[in-house]
Amino acid sequence: MIVSFDTRLLSGLGALAAVVDSGSFVRAAEPLGMTDSGVSRAVSRLEARVGIRLLDRTTRSLRLTDEGARFYERVAPLLEEIQEAAAMAGGASISARGRLRVDVDAFLGQTLIAPRLPEFFAAHPGLSVELETRRSVGDLVADGIDLGLRFGPPTTASMVSRKLLDTRVLTVASPDYLRRHARPTVPEDLSGHACIMFRDPIGGHPFEWEFHRGTQVVPVAVGGPLMVGDVGTMIQACLAGAGIAQMLHLFVAEHVESGRLVELFPEWRDETFPLHAVLPSRNFVPAKIRVFLDFVLGILADGGPRITDPRT
Repeated sequence: MIVSFDTRLLSGLGALAAVVDSGSFVRAAEPLGMTDSGVSRAVSRLEARVGIRLLDRTTRSLRLTDEGARFYERVAPLLEEIQEAAAMAGGASISARGRLRVDVDAFLGQTLIAPRLPEFFAAHPGLSVELETRRSVGDLVADGIDLGLRFGPPTTASMVSRKLLDTRVLTVASPDYLRRHARPTVPEDLSGHACIMFRDPIGGHPFEWEFHRGTQVVPVAVGGPLMVGDVGTMIQACLAGAGIAQMLHLFVAEHVESGRLVELFPEWRDETFPLHAVLPSRNFVPAKIRVFLDFVLGILADGGPRITDPRT
């Protein structure tokens, strides 16, 4: 069977991918072995071929149009598959290579991922990683993000997400705080205590406190003189005795085990909070994303919380 294929279409797709990845025609030209004007013409031909404008061009920036983002979301995984197929045909083993851009929860990246990166790069020398943190995951394709790692439920139904773990929510205080204040024995006692509030980065309001025991859920109105917007500050303030805090077991397990923090209501610890991997596409997950997810799952398994493999 003879298959007719427009090679200019594949060339245009490669040029578009290089522009999206690099952010400009000039930076896309060198790895493609083309001039910047040649890259621009290739993208223009692709736009004429598919009948839509793919890029909004200004003198200072380039960005995918809404139609271009939807188009690129479909074709980008296929380009990754073509690259891997070419590697297989050439006799090379499939390996992760190139650049991986990950939008990661700030404290997760700082405390769990960053310390283990040397072993990741030793195992995958052909791969470079960009870690960044934004207020929200947003549009992965339009922003050139390969993978998002975020706590909480997915913010939109359109996102492709896989749960990596559920970690318990603990209510903790330092021994110093408990020496200076009567230890609360039930959640309702918290109304008379200084509680460290955590600001929701999306809505801007403080998270409400709840206590779960089996199917029983008890909301408790709390307050205090301190509100924070990042986990690291909250942990340090709680360790210093500034108040009582609700925090994820994943982040404070070491402090609880060492006695630097005391869990207050171990019988009310059934509330959990999920960590999700957010992907641009459900199908054709590139090797570079798969190996990074394996790396993250290994870190989480070492920490002990219940793990769910996102690829199953």
